[in-house]
Amino acid sequence: MLTALFSAISGLNANGTSLSVIGDNVANMNTVGFKASRVAFGDVLSQTITGTSGNSQIGRGVLVSDISPLFTQGSFETTASALDMAIDGDGFFIVRENNSNFYTRAGQFTLDKDGYLVTPDNLRVQGYLYDAGGNATGVVGDISVASLNSAPQATANAALSVNLDSRDAVSGPFDITDPSGTSNFSTSLTIYDSLGNDHLLTTYFTKTGAGTWEANVVTVTDPTTDPPTYSIIATQTLQFDDNGSLIAPDPPEFTATFDFSPWGAGAAQSVRFNIADMTQYGADSATVFLTQDGFTAGSLKTLSVSEDGTITGIFTNGQTKPVARLALAKFSAPSELTKIGRNLYAESFSSGQPIIGEPGTAGIGRVLSASLELSNVDLAAEFIKMIAAQRGFQANSRIITTTDDLLQEVVNLKR
Repeated sequence: MLTALFSAISGLNANGTSLSVIGDNVANMNTVGFKASRVAFGDVLSQTITGTSGNSQIGRGVLVSDISPLFTQGSFETTASALDMAIDGDGFFIVRENNSNFYTRAGQFTLDKDGYLVTPDNLRVQGYLYDAGGNATGVVGDISVASLNSAPQATANAALSVNLDSRDAVSGPFDITDPSGTSNFSTSLTIYDSLGNDHLLTTYFTKTGAGTWEANVVTVTDPTTDPPTYSIIATQTLQFDDNGSLIAPDPPEFTATFDFSPWGAGAAQSVRFNIADMTQYGADSATVFLTQDGFTAGSLKTLSVSEDGTITGIFTNGQTKPVARLALAKFSAPSELTKIGRNLYAESFSSGQPIIGEPGTAGIGRVLSASLELSNVDLAAEFIKMIAAQRGFQANSRIITTTDDLLQEVVNLKR
């Protein structure tokens, strides 16, 4: 009978532990990236009863043999922040604190005051770093955007697509002191020097004969005078055939060379104008298309994250540049990871060493930006488990009270 008491006590302890695990699961049902745990019970080594025939054994109760997390995929919640990330797969985000790596499924990341990508507890997110030119280095480290900017690029190529009205009368010659009065049409294009300074180039088109035009590119060469000094930096003759197509120059391009010093970049700069799409039709002169490949300096405006974990900076000058690529870890036995709180796991001997790779490779999973992985707690299932654990606890308590009544009867045999 005393054995029954101890067996029932083990049942109380085991079912109490089960209720504790269920309570933890329910408490964390709204914790981002939380993985519910389950309890595994095992019977205690049985005792052979002497004086009986056969192999008669009585168990000595129950014990909790294992409490392990369930790493099933949680549902996804859409958010407004691009730095909120979820993993669709088996991987873990790698975060670092005090020179130690930890692992998490919770992707609520932000930027701290020093420009590092961090968790809510200020652990720094790890990724494959890129250099200032946007090239991968292969080095894994803290992801930082503190010194991120976009350097200017001097304009080297420009393209003009203009229709010149074939009905216009011959005018000219072109006079820079009266550009509007000595030309038939003009169009302007902003270009940039090597320091990112912008300069306005205006191209004046003057009809000089049937199917023949002259293009003069004009810009300010000295802004310190009053009025500013304008100069012609390129002159090109254009010829069209009877179908309105450009036939000269061949190839259809010309180059403008100029020097913006001392109020711009010090070195001389050349811009190649592509005019292959110019036409001379019987329609009003108009600019159809113009573009150039230079841009000014830019500061970081926002960040975007792709499914392969690449974090890209979007700058105020319209340029984009990769900053880093998230590094994810995968374990052979993730259920053996050690929980250390704050949604973090630590590597253990039983979990094996992490397999670190890029998102989308080796089954690690893809990264979903502006999303968070919700907990995988099934509330209905937890309530069923809670009822079962409660009944188990009650039943074992009845064993104790019944055994106590029997012991009382034994005591009462002698009066």
